[in-house]
Amino acid sequence: MSTHDTISPNEAADRLAIRELVEAYAHCADRRDAKAQMALFTEDTHFVVYMSANDPTPSQELHSREALAPVLDELNKYAATQHFVGQSTISKLEGDEGTGETYCMAHHVTVDGGNPRLMIAALRYLDTFRKSEGAWLFAERRLYVDWLEERTLS
Repeated sequence: MSTHDTISPNEAADRLAIRELVEAYAHCADRRDAKAQMALFTEDTHFVVYMSANDPTPSQELHSREALAPVLDELNKYAATQHFVGQSTISKLEGDEGTGETYCMAHHVTVDGGNPRLMIAALRYLDTFRKSEGAWLFAERRLYVDWLEERTLS
C-alpha cells in the first residue's frame, strides 16, 4: 500500500482518468460497444488472456488494437453481461506511463432453448497504461481468470 502525503493536481487527475479508463472498459463491454472499447487501447496494444491464472501459458495473445475486434465481439453471444469493477490499484505512475491491477466480477447470461444460465468469472487485470495525446489508454492488458462458476438461473 502506498502513502500519499500530498499529490499534485496533475497526478490526481491522471489517477482519476486511469480509474475512468478501467470503468469505461467494463461499460463498453456491457453495452457491446466494441468500437468504443477498442478505442481504449493503444494501436500497438498487447492483450493477453490466461483462462487459468495458475497456468503461465497464455490462452490467447493479441498484438494490436485491430486484433481485439473478434475477441470483443465474443460478448455478443451472451444475452446479458454485467462487469462489476472492484478494487483498482495503480502501483506505478511516472510521467505518461503507469501500471496497475484491477479485480472484476464478470456475469454472463446465456439463454439456450429457454433455459437461462449464468456464468460468473472472477477476473484480474494486470495493466500497463500510457498517456497519448492527453488521454490514458491500455498499452497492455493481461486478463487472468481466477475461477469460474456456472449455474442455472430461475
